[in-house]
Amino acid sequence: MFSQQVASVSLPGSEGRMGILPNHSALLTTLSFGEVSVWHTDGEEEHFAIGGGYAEVQPDHVIVLADSAEQAEAIDVERAEQARERAEQAMKEGVTDDPDRYAAIQASLMRAQIRLDVGRKRAGRRRRIMATGADTPPKDES
Repeated sequence: MFSQQVASVSLPGSEGRMGILPNHSALLTTLSFGEVSVWHTDGEEEHFAIGGGYAEVQPDHVIVLADSAEQAEAIDVERAEQARERAEQAMKEGVTDDPDRYAAIQASLMRAQIRLDVGRKRAGRRRRIMATGADTPPKDES
């Protein structure tokens, strides 16, 4: 989904957020549902909603293997809201004593919620890009 030289990466680790800079010590970690933020060498940012997974960090690269991933600008907030409502309804209706079904519904709910959070948070940036045709905010914004 993404492969580029970057200045830094922020990941939603299972034990909390972690920032990765060049020459970081090697590590392997699990990831939770959350937002991956990437800062390019030119100062631009890119954001992704992920649904858990793993990250391998080496001094010269980071590999993220996510169960699900979506670029923030591609998130359809209305569709994510509908998915969240369906998952909430399924939870309210109750699940039988099927732990696999319960886990699947819970994962759907978490995935929809993180998509909503990231999509809404980044919606202003998406509108600026669409309105200006540029990938950078106007100079008068901070």
